[in-house]
Amino acid sequence: MDKTPLYTQHVEAGAKMVDFHGWEMPIHYGSQIKEHEAVRSHAGLFDVSHMTIVDIHGPESKAFLQFLLANDVDKLKSPGKALYTALLNEEGGILDDLIVYQLDPGYRLVVNCATKESDLRWMQEHASDFAVEVRELDNFAMIAIQGPKARELTSQVLPEQSERIQTLKLFEGFAKGRWFIARTGYTGEDGLEVMLPAKDASDFWSQLVNSGIQPCGLGARDTLRLEAGLNLYGTDMDESVSPLASNLEWTVAWEPASRHFLGREAITSEKEAGVKQVLVGLVIDERAIMRSGQKVLINGEEIGIITSGTFSPTLQKSIAMARIENTATETVEVEIRDKSFKAKVVKLPFVRKGKATF
Repeated sequence: MDKTPLYTQHVEAGAKMVDFHGWEMPIHYGSQIKEHEAVRSHAGLFDVSHMTIVDIHGPESKAFLQFLLANDVDKLKSPGKALYTALLNEEGGILDDLIVYQLDPGYRLVVNCATKESDLRWMQEHASDFAVEVRELDNFAMIAIQGPKARELTSQVLPEQSERIQTLKLFEGFAKGRWFIARTGYTGEDGLEVMLPAKDASDFWSQLVNSGIQPCGLGARDTLRLEAGLNLYGTDMDESVSPLASNLEWTVAWEPASRHFLGREAITSEKEAGVKQVLVGLVIDERAIMRSGQKVLINGEEIGIITSGTFSPTLQKSIAMARIENTATETVEVEIRDKSFKAKVVKLPFVRKGKATF
C-alpha cells in the first residue's frame, strides 16, 4: 500500500488509518465532527498527497487541452489562473474531474488518485497527436489548508509569501521556486492547496499544526464536500454519466462552437434530446440518515438513487445527493431500511460560508 510523505506525522498524531484506493490515509484523528467544525469555523489541515499532479509542456499544450477537456483552457489568460473541468470519453461519460492551472510555460493538472493510471493512459494516447509532453510529478506532496482562517494562519507560517497569499483571487495560484500555492479547495470554505517537493512536506505540516490548525482526515473531507454540493468521483459521477446529468454543465464550454473536444458530439445530442436525469440535493428533517444506494421514489415508483448521503454536522440533519429523473418536484420519498421518509428537493449546495442555503 502506498504511503504519502506525511504518513509518519499521521501515525504519531494518533490518526486512524484506512486504505483509500491503495493509499494508507487518515480517516480521522479522534473526532470527525471536531475536524469538520474546525474547517467551518477556523481552519483545518488535509494531506491530499494521494492526488496526482501532471504537468503538460510543449508548443501544442493549449491545443491538446482544448481537445482533451470539456472546459476551454483559453479562458486562462495569465500564469496561475485555474479552471475546474471534466475529462470525457467519446460517449460523453466523465473519466475524471480535475483542476487545470496555467503555468509559465505550460499547464498543471491535478487529478484523482483512483483514476490515476487510466487518466495517464488516456492523456498519453491522445498526446501522440500533439507536440506535447505529459509528465507526472511523483516526488511531490500536496497539502490543503481550508477554513475562514486558513489564509491568515498560512501567511504566518510563510511570512515571505504573506502579501501574495492575502491578495490571491479564487481559483488563482502562484509559483515560488518548486512550490505552488493556489486558492482552491474541496470543502466549500476559503483556503489554499499547496503543492511542494515531498522533502519539504513534513516540516511545513508541523509548522501549520503548531500554528493552531486542526489536522483533518478523509471523514471530515467527505462531509464538508457533501455539504458544499461537490461531486465525488466514483460515487456521484463516473464514465457512465455525463456532466449534464451530474450538475456540471457549468464546467462545459460550449463556445466557441468551432472547438472540438472529446465527448462534445455526445453531450450535444443529449442536451438537444433533453437531459433525462439530473443530480439534486435532498434533505430529511426526520431522524434518518440517507446513504449511497438508497432508492428515491414518487408515489411508490422509483425515480432515482442516492449517490452520496450523510448526517450534516452544520445543519444537524441528513443530506444527500441523488440522481433522479428530470421532473419538476419539490418532495420525494427515500427508502431507508424498508421505511419511506419524505425528503425535500433542494438546489445544491446545502451550505455556503457555514450557513444553510435553503
